Amino acid sequence: MSRPEDTLPPDLFYNDSESRKYTTSSRIQNVQVEMTNRALELLSLPSPSLVLDIGCGSGLSGEILSSVSPSDGGPHIWVGMDISASMLDVALRRDVEGDLLLADIGQGVPFRAGTFDAAISISAVQWLCNAESSDTGPQGRLTRFFNGLYLSLRRGGKAVCQFYPKNEAQRNMISAAAIKAGFGAGLLEDGAGTKNAKVYLVLSVGGGAIEGVVKGMEGVDVVERGKTNHERKRTEDLVTMGSKQWILRRKEQMERKGKVVKNSSKFSGRRRKIAW
Repeated sequence: MSRPEDTLPPDLFYNDSESRKYTTSSRIQNVQVEMTNRALELLSLPSPSLVLDIGCGSGLSGEILSSVSPSDGGPHIWVGMDISASMLDVALRRDVEGDLLLADIGQGVPFRAGTFDAAISISAVQWLCNAESSDTGPQGRLTRFFNGLYLSLRRGGKAVCQFYPKNEAQRNMISAAAIKAGFGAGLLEDGAGTKNAKVYLVLSVGGGAIEGVVKGMEGVDVVERGKTNHERKRTEDLVTMGSKQWILRRKEQMERKGKVVKNSSKFSGRRRKIAW
């Protein structure tokens, strides 16, 4: 059975019919509730917060955010963004409490820096790994998304992205893009080795050990803790202009902007002999 993201782009796959079917399915609703509650458990928000729901669809996760009891730190205010106009139309008809934005997360997260306290994403990030053309590759889309998400979160903010990686390479590509954006990152897998396995990418803004920032991360596969601004500055100061490291860093910066760059090789940055 083919995966939905392998058939059509999300804005075309989730048409009016699919959007209604997705929202009214009791099985999907139960799974959505389970994963959203797990994401909230990992976020562990102590008080009412402003949360970004990435790939909000018809607002199933948003309803849970709005219904968190005061004793559990809620209710939360949320803003949802999704690429499917049909999904957002269903959300409007259901009269959800959050504000809704029609946008492609592969083009970035269009909010002012430090706007949100936290972010969640349920079953959306894997769609970024399917590109429609060569000039909008998966790495460029992932880079724009995670860079924008990093900027939109306040210092000390957290995000949990649940996704279904197709394979280990896709899983690594997604986590690597988050790390490049500056996040401290850890991967948590519930039901590992079963057909119902669910992967959660837990992110924190500002570096530091993610096990200490997010509860329930003991013994988890910590991808990288990220660097502080001081550490990044020291690394940049040590790089000589024109060196291989400088060239590779410039390529990385261009990739973050979504530009297509040539693949690096062992010859990148090699000095050529002067020919007379």
